[in-house]
Amino acid sequence: MVDAAPLPRRTIAIISHPDAGKSTLTEALALHADAISEAGAVHGKGHRRATVSDWMEMEKARGISISSAALQFEYRGHLINLVDTPGHADFSEDTYRVLSAVDSAVMLVDAARGLEPQTLKLFQVCAQRGLPVLTVINKWDRPGLDALELLDEIEREIGLTPTPLTWPVGIAGVFEGVLDRRSGELVRYTRTAGGATRAPEEHVRPEDARAHLRDHAGPMAAEAWDEAAEADALLRADGADHDLDSYLAAVTTPVLFASALLNFAVAQLLDTLVDLAPAPQPTPDVDGRLRATDADFSALVFKVQSGMDAAHRDRLAYARICSGTFERGMSVTHAATKRAFSTKYAQVVFGRERTSVERAYPGDIIGLVNARSLRVGDTIYTGQPVSYPPIATFAPEHFATATVTDASRWKQFRRGIEQLDQEGVVQVLRSEARGDHAPVLAAVGPMQFEVAAARMSDEYGAPVRLESLAYTVARRVPADQVDAVAGLRDVEVLHRADGSALALFMDRWRLQSVQRQHPELILEALPAGADAG
Repeated sequence: MVDAAPLPRRTIAIISHPDAGKSTLTEALALHADAISEAGAVHGKGHRRATVSDWMEMEKARGISISSAALQFEYRGHLINLVDTPGHADFSEDTYRVLSAVDSAVMLVDAARGLEPQTLKLFQVCAQRGLPVLTVINKWDRPGLDALELLDEIEREIGLTPTPLTWPVGIAGVFEGVLDRRSGELVRYTRTAGGATRAPEEHVRPEDARAHLRDHAGPMAAEAWDEAAEADALLRADGADHDLDSYLAAVTTPVLFASALLNFAVAQLLDTLVDLAPAPQPTPDVDGRLRATDADFSALVFKVQSGMDAAHRDRLAYARICSGTFERGMSVTHAATKRAFSTKYAQVVFGRERTSVERAYPGDIIGLVNARSLRVGDTIYTGQPVSYPPIATFAPEHFATATVTDASRWKQFRRGIEQLDQEGVVQVLRSEARGDHAPVLAAVGPMQFEVAAARMSDEYGAPVRLESLAYTVARRVPADQVDAVAGLRDVEVLHRADGSALALFMDRWRLQSVQRQHPELILEALPAGADAG
């Protein structure tokens, strides 16, 4: 018996500034694809529930995404791999890892706030990777900026030409529906209780739209249709019409107007992702050679996560399949060690929920259970050897020593610190002088320390005491210069688990002083979270 051909894949990340509605949109997309029966975010006072993609206790308590989460579901004969990413700058490194494992991105823009700093930084990562970006202007049901003003800001700030696929009927805060610029139709939506279920929609022919709005929503709605039609004509005159090649080349960005909370225009977004988002493409290896999607199996590990299930002390290595077919139980080679291991326990992930996977294809994200040798950025393969470019580690700017508060929990402390380091929750730095009992935790942002402390207490039963250090700048030091740098005043050299030596400085002025006095020293800058993520 011949297996049926696999469904076409779409692998997409959702990025934005905090509070723009990423997790809500992720849930809305799953709802419209019939992957869930009711959205997890119910926003009635006192009845808010955590979204499927936000499963950590801190995420539920704060209402923000702290860790990326993968969802996989079918829609219109396609398999969608959707990754909800953290928006907060302190977790930009996690988002950067996700963007190394997807084929395109949906950039969510708050209609009232426009492009915010973190949105711009995340887009810069997309630009560096050449990822096509589709823009969703969210929260159009609330008061906000003018639609044309938002388009001008997108083009001015990120350099992509906006090509709206829909245009709002009504100003921000008065969301009567959208004009579908491809068909000319009016699409109207009906609210549901709390936005927990799909919003019914009706499609009205262009010639009937004005009268329909006048009869069902009043004369002001009819005037809003006239204004939308005028805006559509203006956009066409300016050449702001969608072109697939320009979008795939990351020159233009298709734009949709929506309200994820009310489930308005979510169906249009899903259809657009199926119709326009790119399928998995050949992946360049460390030498720039392309590995075709139909070559031998290979995958890139972009995330390691433990603590998803308190009942099982397992950990999950998320891997993006780059080529070939994955079959559960197959023996694969770990490129870093050249050792083989079995993939007996492989799963697909839907937020926190996991199910076994028998077979997966390029573009899919799988979770390998208890593959403890795998680290972020590792490659696994069968057949022809391959190694994909490693995922960059950002330069930390915040440092603190960690000590266990109960000496009897030392073993749990050591195990927890090692796990957090392997996951990339924080970087763990050590030296002989400090010893293993007081490692230095290094982070891009201070909220990473809160996550680390909470997980050490909740998952490992080893509460820690964190004491801030005055360092703010880190530079990589060659092995043959470690002793020279370590002997300098107000400079400390510590080592990461990957063998890198990092020199820590109080501030940039001290770094510049050392560079002037010792020009022979090589102090290499690491990728900066503020610029790269």
